[in-house]
Amino acid sequence: MQKTNILLAEDDYDFGSILKQYLMIHNFNVTWATDGEEALTLFTSDKHQEENAFDICVFDVMMPKLDGFSLAEKVIQHNPEIPFIFLTAKKMKEDKIRGLKLGADDYIVKPFEADILVLRLQNILKRTQKQRISSKNEQQYAIGKYVFDSVNYQLKFNGETQRITEKEAQLIQYFYDHKNQLIKREDVLEHVWGNDDFFSGRSMDVFISRLRKYFKKDAAIAIESTRGVGLTFKIVTD
Repeated sequence: MQKTNILLAEDDYDFGSILKQYLMIHNFNVTWATDGEEALTLFTSDKHQEENAFDICVFDVMMPKLDGFSLAEKVIQHNPEIPFIFLTAKKMKEDKIRGLKLGADDYIVKPFEADILVLRLQNILKRTQKQRISSKNEQQYAIGKYVFDSVNYQLKFNGETQRITEKEAQLIQYFYDHKNQLIKREDVLEHVWGNDDFFSGRSMDVFISRLRKYFKKDAAIAIESTRGVGLTFKIVTD
């Protein structure tokens, strides 16, 4: 069975060494960087762009040279579809919100049990693989005045192309498949995020705000919230 390639960025040598060994025991290939700049160099190197592309990233937030948030921003520029998890010793609400806005798939506060990280990695990878398989034959959809390209992760409007992330594409796809229907929040969370915990709920709110901005040029499209119930992706047709 092919192993999953993980890019681990952790500046604490003892903790990083233990984490790498534990992940390798659980059948992951781990490339470990001890600061953000080294991690970025590894991610963008020809070797890893070609035959050994990373499947998922695990970034400590507080690192020298380049912090985890800044590293994630640069990594996303190279590959908007890469899933990633933040590790942090900080419990500040502002940090969690920043991570959510970047599109993090999870946010784990230290100290934590290593097997928790393994389980979350496995869940994220299982979910993203399933979503990629289910959408690989999808093509382009007309959504109001927009054209949604679910394969190349693009949203087009009047000749302009908006590059979107994989999770944004998954959310648009789910909304489109259930357009003009009231969808329960927990159903959206289970399908796109894989669970309906607090972190995922806050993450979804960030993504919905982002989608509202993307679709604001067409007044016939709206994402309406029904308090305590769910959401409706409304498309008004003539």
